[in-house]
Amino acid sequence: MMRLLLSCAIGCAALLGPARTQAQTPQALRIGMSSPVSTLDPHFYSTSPNNTAAFSIFDRLVHRGADGRLQPGLALSWAPVSETEWEFRLRPDVRWHDGQPFTAADVAFSLQRARNVPNSLGGFENLVRPIQDMQVVSPTVLRVTTAGAVPSLPSDLSFIAIVSEHVGKGASTADYNSGKAMVGTGPFRFTSYASGDRLVLARNEAWWGGRPEWEQVTLRMVSNIGARTASLLAGDLDIIEAPSAADLPRLRQESQIGIFAVPGSRVGYINPIYAPAAEAPRITDSSGKPIEPTPLRLLKVRQALSMAINRPAITERVMMGTGSATGQWLPPGSFSALPELGLPAYDPVRAKALLAEAGFPDGFRMTLSTANDRTPYAAEITQAVAQMWMRIGVQTAVEAVPFSVYSARGARQQFSAYFGSLNNPSMEAGLLLRNLLMTVDATKGTGTYNWSRYSNPSLDALSARAISTLDDTRREQLLRQAAHQALDDVAFIPLYQFQNIWAARKGIGFEARADELTLATGAHATPQ
Repeated sequence: MMRLLLSCAIGCAALLGPARTQAQTPQALRIGMSSPVSTLDPHFYSTSPNNTAAFSIFDRLVHRGADGRLQPGLALSWAPVSETEWEFRLRPDVRWHDGQPFTAADVAFSLQRARNVPNSLGGFENLVRPIQDMQVVSPTVLRVTTAGAVPSLPSDLSFIAIVSEHVGKGASTADYNSGKAMVGTGPFRFTSYASGDRLVLARNEAWWGGRPEWEQVTLRMVSNIGARTASLLAGDLDIIEAPSAADLPRLRQESQIGIFAVPGSRVGYINPIYAPAAEAPRITDSSGKPIEPTPLRLLKVRQALSMAINRPAITERVMMGTGSATGQWLPPGSFSALPELGLPAYDPVRAKALLAEAGFPDGFRMTLSTANDRTPYAAEITQAVAQMWMRIGVQTAVEAVPFSVYSARGARQQFSAYFGSLNNPSMEAGLLLRNLLMTVDATKGTGTYNWSRYSNPSLDALSARAISTLDDTRREQLLRQAAHQALDDVAFIPLYQFQNIWAARKGIGFEARADELTLATGAHATPQ
C-alpha cells in the first residue's frame, strides 16, 4: 500500500508538468530532509539530521571529505607529541559569525562542554571522555592529553562541533534551540528554526573555506517519503534525501531530475535486549506465560534468529537494491573489515533445530520494535524479518513508533529486541565496538548506544586494546579479532549496509557523502 501511495505521489506531481527550475533564484537552496532535526544544540544528541544542521553552522577541528577521509577544518594540522598527547595547530584569523576572533580557548571550551550537556541523549560524551587535560599553548595551538593512547582522537573530534566560549558559556540547550547561542564559524549563519518544520540559514560571506555558493539555505523536514518526492517534482524542493527505491527508475528517466548515490557507512541490524526493563514487552511461550530470563541471552537462540533471516531477499525485494546484504558492520575494503567473511547462511530448517536444541521446540512469542520515521523501509524490513521468524516458530509482533519515542524507550531497555542502525563514518570497527557492544561505562566512555546491555569482559578487553593501539597494522589485526569474536557470539545481528541516495532538480549537482550528511556546501549550480 505504501508503494502505491508513493507512486501516486510521483504520478500526481508529474501531472503538474516538468519540475519548475525557475521557482527561485539559483542563490537559494531548499533541501528536503528525510528525518527531523530534534535539537540545534550541537552537543546534545548525535543523529545525522542534527549533525547536518550543526555542521552547516559550526565547524569542527577536523572535517571529513565526502569519501570519509579526514581533512583540515579549524585545525590546519594535528600530530601526536607523545603516546598520550596530541597537538592541534589552528587556522589564524578565523572569526565567529558575530565578528569575535576564534581561538584555541574556544576549542578547549567546546570539548569540555561536549561531555557535560545536561540530559544529553548521547553520542558525543564518549568521544571526549578520554581527554584528561587541555593546554592552550597560544591562540592557535592546543595540546590535548588523554588518559591512554587514543589513535582515533583526530577522527573522534571530527564529530564535535566547535562553539564559541563567549556565547556558549552558560548557554543551555534551550538557548541553542531558540537561536540565541547559534553563533558559529561555519559556512552558514542561523536565521530561524521551526521545530519539526524547517531551519533557515544565510550565507557566511567571510567563511574561511571560501564564500558559499548559496545565499540562503532552507532545511525542510519532510519525513513522508512520497511527499518529499512530490515536492521535488513540483519544484518546491531542490534536493531530497533518500528518495523511494520504488520511484528511482522513474526518477532516473526524468530529464529534470538527477540522482546522486554512494555506498554508505551505516549498517542496519537487529539487537536483542539482554536485560529488558520491566516495561518491555515480555517474551512468552505459546500460552502467554513469560519466559524469564529472556531466551535471547542464549547463543543458539540468537544463531537461530540470524539464520532465519534471508538478507538478500530484504535488500532486493523490500529495499529494491538500495542496500547491500551483509554479515558484518563495515563496507568491503574498509580498514579492519573482514574480507573472508561471507553472508551468514540462510537456513530456516537448521534455525528451527537450533531453537529446539536451546529448549524451545515450539518457539516463543516476542515483539520486534523499530522507529517508523528514522531510516527508509524500517517498518517494512521489520515486518519482513517478523514473517521470516514466524516460519521457525517465533511468533513476532511488530511495533513501529516515532523516533522520539523509540530512542527514549530504547535507552531504557524498554524493548525485547529492536531493529536499528548505526552510522560509522570513522570507517573502522572500533567506533561500533566502543559505542554499541562494549559494556556501558560512563567513566571510560563506552557503551553509549549499548541499549541491549550486552556485556562480554573478553570482548571489552580485546576492544580496549585495539582502540588504544597506535600502530595501524597491529590495530587492524586486533579490531578484526574483536569483530570476529562479537559476530561469533551473535552479539547483534547485522543485516545490510545502506546506499546513500539523493535526488536533485536539473541545474543542481551534489557531492554524495559516505557519512550521509546533506551539506549545502556539497551542492552546486550546474548548466541547464
